[in-house]
Amino acid sequence: MLRTSSVRVLDERDRDTVHAILDSDPVGNVFVSARLRAAGIDSHRLGAELWGFVERGRITALCYSGANLVPVNAGPAAIRQFAEQARWQGRRCSSIVGPVDAVADLWARLRPAWGPARAIRERQPVLEISEPPAAEPDPLVRRVRPNEINILLPACVAMFTEEVGVPPDSGGGSLYRARVEELVRTGRAFARIEDGRVVFKAEIGAVTPYACQVQGVWVHPDLRGRGHSVAGMAAVVRRALAEVAPRVTLYVNDFNTPARAAYRRVGFREVGAVRSVLF
Repeated sequence: MLRTSSVRVLDERDRDTVHAILDSDPVGNVFVSARLRAAGIDSHRLGAELWGFVERGRITALCYSGANLVPVNAGPAAIRQFAEQARWQGRRCSSIVGPVDAVADLWARLRPAWGPARAIRERQPVLEISEPPAAEPDPLVRRVRPNEINILLPACVAMFTEEVGVPPDSGGGSLYRARVEELVRTGRAFARIEDGRVVFKAEIGAVTPYACQVQGVWVHPDLRGRGHSVAGMAAVVRRALAEVAPRVTLYVNDFNTPARAAYRRVGFREVGAVRSVLF
């Protein structure tokens, strides 16, 4: 039987087709789109590979293979071949993240070869806002200054550890610190800081002309339940819509009832869901 589909590593020659696929869902694909817009598609510059599922001569689905494995626009046929490629390559990622059904299928095919996951987040609602926030913004939330890195970093580590279950700096922390420094340097880290302590913080981790993704939302444990998350997120949303992108998105664990309630009060609405497999 003639094989009419295949997977290949993409490069800059595929740029127009790749971005057409990504831009068909600018919120759902914001992470991959932002990475490619910043670094290009060639693997040596990207520090990852972008796989294309080629069907009857056309690229119809993508899979980003780096620190995260992220399927894009991938149906069952594409997932089968992306799984074959990932098994052949061996696990290089720390997580698989993407649409619920696609990740469920991909992980079912990879688990026999890769072994058990450390954790699986079955459903994480994807939220979006494109209008001014419904809640009053906190006027004390602002961009973090470069000389405040040592104040912000412990809060970032605490948030990551609380969310993921392991600290981000277990290997020494230099790469994680560099990422936090980059977010501060580019004006994408926001916080309310009082007396040398972070009260609230959030970062904008991915940016395209169409959307930006908020990450790392955190309130100091001693100050939770006082409305800092609602007012803080309202402040971040207001700045992001005015200065960064016309749509603001994030995803949240479905079991995190307080966070979901806070985001609803800000004005976020649910537009989809992802699943995460963590290693």
